[in-house]
Amino acid sequence: MKNPWICISLALLHSSLYASEYEYMTWRADTGVQIYGKPPQCIDIPEDLRLCFNVGYDKMMLPNLLEHETIAEVKQQAGSWVPLVHKACHPGTQLLLCSLFAPVCLEKPLYPCRWLCEAVRDSCAPIMEAYGFPWPEMLTCDKFPQDDVLPCIAMNETTSNSMAKPADHPPVCPPCDNEMNTDVILEHMCASEFAIKTKIKEVKIENLDRKLILQKKRKPLKLVTLKKQDLKKLVLYLKNGADCPCQQLDNLGKNFLIMGRFVGKQYILTSIHKWDKSSKEFNKTLKKLKSHKCATHETVFK
Repeated sequence: MKNPWICISLALLHSSLYASEYEYMTWRADTGVQIYGKPPQCIDIPEDLRLCFNVGYDKMMLPNLLEHETIAEVKQQAGSWVPLVHKACHPGTQLLLCSLFAPVCLEKPLYPCRWLCEAVRDSCAPIMEAYGFPWPEMLTCDKFPQDDVLPCIAMNETTSNSMAKPADHPPVCPPCDNEMNTDVILEHMCASEFAIKTKIKEVKIENLDRKLILQKKRKPLKLVTLKKQDLKKLVLYLKNGADCPCQQLDNLGKNFLIMGRFVGKQYILTSIHKWDKSSKEFNKTLKKLKSHKCATHETVFK
């Protein structure tokens, strides 16, 4: 079933594009002008491109609209965005990202509409800030066309409104709001620099953040840039977490699976789960955690 969010006319969709001999003329979002580039190919969206598989169409253009020339590069860069989609900060997040990472095959490229980018940015930028990252330059909304100037990918307003969540209670701190699901946890691990098993000794409020003082015993499960000697003096920060709820921090007597990364001059908490050996899903996650191979170490929400 095709995704009803994509507002593209049938007249555009019937012109799927395959590799050809001519040079490809495209509209560059950052300049608003047409340029000549590498002839594109139209390929199947692979199942392991988790960000965009089942997005609502089956084939994508390569090079994509972010100038990734190989599917390996697309997978590598797109993987770090999957955790943001899981946060469900806006119903159009996946559509916006996939319109760039895995653009639909057409004679001319179709960029996301500026208003769609702005709507997703306004909803999701606070989530990204919780991980220590600003809204990225690659998603500067002014780069994208107005829908009254050029055809662009949008989203039905009725769909957007019907999927919006009512804000009748304070949102859970994003690193604390992760379901106990193996795939979700592994995706967060791949977007983090380290994963450890430890207890939390104390939680302090520091400016707008929560400062997590860890117990001395810290078992590393994954270390990328963090060295073992750095692990001994590790202090974590829950960015902008002074006021948002984090159920995991209500009882510090338990072990936790903690993930994080170095941003600026601080180690930022990216995910926290209770170490629950009674959970079948958690045990399944632990088994996969040891052998799971990430495509590469990437910046979260690059």
